[in-house]
Amino acid sequence: MADVSLDAAALAADVAALVRVPSVTGDERAALEWLARRAEALGLEAELVEHDLAALRAHPGHPGEEAPRTELLGLTVTLPGTAPGRLCLNGHVDVVGPGSVPWRHGPWSGAIEDGCVHGRGAVDMKGAVIALLHAMAALRAAGAATPEVVLQCVASEEDGGLGTFAALERDAAFDACLICEPTGFDVVCAQAGALTFEGIVPGVAAHAAKRLHGVSAIDRYLPVHAALADHERALNADVEHPLMRALDLPYPLVVGRVEAGEWSSTVPDRLRFEGRAPVRVGEDLADARAGVEAAVARACPQATLRWPGGRFAAAQTAVDHPFATLVRDALAAELGRDVALAGVPWGSDMRLWAARGIPTVMAGTPGIERAHAVDERVRIDDLATLTRAVARIATGFGQSSSQGTLT
Repeated sequence: MADVSLDAAALAADVAALVRVPSVTGDERAALEWLARRAEALGLEAELVEHDLAALRAHPGHPGEEAPRTELLGLTVTLPGTAPGRLCLNGHVDVVGPGSVPWRHGPWSGAIEDGCVHGRGAVDMKGAVIALLHAMAALRAAGAATPEVVLQCVASEEDGGLGTFAALERDAAFDACLICEPTGFDVVCAQAGALTFEGIVPGVAAHAAKRLHGVSAIDRYLPVHAALADHERALNADVEHPLMRALDLPYPLVVGRVEAGEWSSTVPDRLRFEGRAPVRVGEDLADARAGVEAAVARACPQATLRWPGGRFAAAQTAVDHPFATLVRDALAAELGRDVALAGVPWGSDMRLWAARGIPTVMAGTPGIERAHAVDERVRIDDLATLTRAVARIATGFGQSSSQGTLT
């Protein structure tokens, strides 16, 4: 690898600055504009694009949305290539809301303390986006021989992946993609998918004093809840993919919201429940939906289901693919230890790349347990490790492409 220099303090300062720009899903413009300016200041080519939102929503492959939005922007940052191949680095700048519980530091503080940058998005995944940017700038400054490297800074990952979908509609001519979600430095070659469901259970209203004249929607729902728990157990009883089989719960199913009734002394005539259903690796979205629908129908024939929001298919890249090996070796060289191959139970933009046949893995810092949580933070030394590893991956990719070992 070329001798690249890294300024950890500058890295941390840029992460902190980006965290201070709120970018809850649906409102990412300011963060992307800041990144475009920073990329140009680092000597890189930046292009900020406003996508045709109406056309994307009409596209048959539209991946779904959950957050309201009136615009969709994307940023590409390019390091011209001096070696064969074309590599994409992908990261999202949209974040979930800060929640209602007070933070030690404000959610948009960007505070630097105890070796960490604090704030919403620090680990998921603004810190990684800055690490990717700094890796590209370091390679440029060193004059390293690399393929063309394109950093996609995308919106809308949290609610379905529309940003990456739009970016791939513009340009999908890549030989491989690295997504630096927080994986604990494991190389993720398999990801479960996820579907959002909403169900309605009808009842018959009656005065509480005459409740036998009514039918409680809550009572009708209780067997549905039990049936969904049984369905989750069945999905996890005989997991085929070895990386997913290693997880404690490869395919979680959860009902996250239930609401029913309008008055304490009225038998409730309607219950609404919302949840998240898994998609197993190798399973079609339609089959995943059908399994949930059958479980609900058996438990309560009167119930109806709909599937709003994002549609996260499952995805996988062969564990012995040369690109997975390259990423694993680069991380191992920086960490001084073996690096595991892994599967994850959450959906991501990886599946949009896999759907196009582009070899893709995820690898990033520790801290997934702090994503979406109060007091989110990321360690600066972990970001520095990631930055150096990405520089290794880019230079190694160019060498491997010239030798024909990545095909």
